[in-house]
Amino acid sequence: MSDAVLNQFTQTVEEEKKVVDKKFKIGIIGTGWIAESHIESYLQMEDCEIVAAADLIPGKAEKFIEKYGVTGVNFYPSHKEMLDNEELDAVSVCTYNKTHAECTIYALEKGVHVLLEKPMCVTTEEAVEIMKAEKKSGKILSIGFQPRGDENMKMIKKIVQSGELGDIYYIQTGGGRRRGIPNSTFIEERTAGIGAMGDIGCYSLDMVLNAVGYPKPLTVSGYTSAFFGPNPMYNTPADAARFNVEDFAAAFVRLEGGIILDFRIAWAMHPDTPGDTIIFGTKGALRIPSTECWNGSTGGPMTIYHDVAGERVETIIPEIEAPSNDKGLFYKKVRSFLDAIAEGGEAPVPSKEILYNQAIIDHIVKSSALGKEIEVVIPEI
Repeated sequence: MSDAVLNQFTQTVEEEKKVVDKKFKIGIIGTGWIAESHIESYLQMEDCEIVAAADLIPGKAEKFIEKYGVTGVNFYPSHKEMLDNEELDAVSVCTYNKTHAECTIYALEKGVHVLLEKPMCVTTEEAVEIMKAEKKSGKILSIGFQPRGDENMKMIKKIVQSGELGDIYYIQTGGGRRRGIPNSTFIEERTAGIGAMGDIGCYSLDMVLNAVGYPKPLTVSGYTSAFFGPNPMYNTPADAARFNVEDFAAAFVRLEGGIILDFRIAWAMHPDTPGDTIIFGTKGALRIPSTECWNGSTGGPMTIYHDVAGERVETIIPEIEAPSNDKGLFYKKVRSFLDAIAEGGEAPVPSKEILYNQAIIDHIVKSSALGKEIEVVIPEI
């Protein structure tokens, strides 16, 4: 191992920013399980006040808020009624995928900052309409990719951006679960729109695209399938009967700058992984061990393969452990969003990047339906 190389990538965890002296009035749109991570984070912050919650299912929002012992909250049967009747600083959009766009656009039009859960939406066209509303409103829109806050994920970008790997020309990424098909609204096209790609595939795409600076996707040759979700051998009979999204996807994506992206993701498969993530460069390569279930970090120590003084060398990058007082990735996601509002800064996970993430996913679906490679088309914003 080259100590000189390894020392470039030692890192200490930065201390959390001090909380600004402002009481944010927060509304939560959609009170399913993902909203739990949002409210649990907000409740740890002295500068936040949950004042409203909306859900389409009668009584669901009330039950959700009661669970956390929060008082003084107003409840609404829709995001529109909530936003029409409340003076809010920010909302968390925690609805199912197919309603991400309409809820986010309406909130931005009402002059409210938005923390939007991933995936950004379902289609490229929806992502563009969200960004148009964001641009017109001048408000902050941040997309919910909490793995960005993990120090190991930050290390991936640091290594790539350092130039240690040289020019990046090929990326193999993906991951998934041997068995890990969710239920609820995740598995129906009418609510989710997309399956495994929207749930966990967007994370693996963000990990590598963020590292290389989010180049624009140019063409996609995509494939999707669903051999496990609709099969009662691998799913409950009830869920198998209503399953109609993809449980596996793969694609060959050409990116601006001459980078090739080889991607695959699965909710269910026979092997335990479709392969580690490997970033190939002209001076070296980085291997990132796959994880069982996209928990927001890497699957173990990373390895840089390169040459030192004419010899082939492997440099192990140790995992960075979170400090004992760490409040978790969801907390960091919410905190960074509120800090951006308070300080008038940039969105922690900006829509201009995740637009490309969404476009890749959408064009995988379109390419798979056509059975051929297609050009990535992104409307003007």
